[in-house]
Amino acid sequence: MRSLLVIVTAAFTAFSSWVVSRTGLVGFYEQLLSGPAGWQIFADIAIALTMVLSWIWHDARVTGRRFWPYAVLTLALGSIGPLLYLLLSPAPALWRKGAALQKG
Repeated sequence: MRSLLVIVTAAFTAFSSWVVSRTGLVGFYEQLLSGPAGWQIFADIAIALTMVLSWIWHDARVTGRRFWPYAVLTLALGSIGPLLYLLLSPAPALWRKGAALQKG
């Protein structure tokens, strides 16, 4: 599971970096917000990332992790923030159990 998360995070980060290098950060938002379809996509992503940030906030409090670095990353870079939060978190018990079952 963690290797899939590494692949998704690396691929999405590379893709996002490529897009921003071609459009610039301001140009990215100008293109996104240039019409009704872009407004809907932006609103949808904003709603989804707000829900994800509320989960990260709760999880960070329970596990004693810092919330703000991931909140800033999410607000600046979108899904890269939550992907890094998951990638840098200690392996959940379910992942460890699954790995042990596969080895045994």
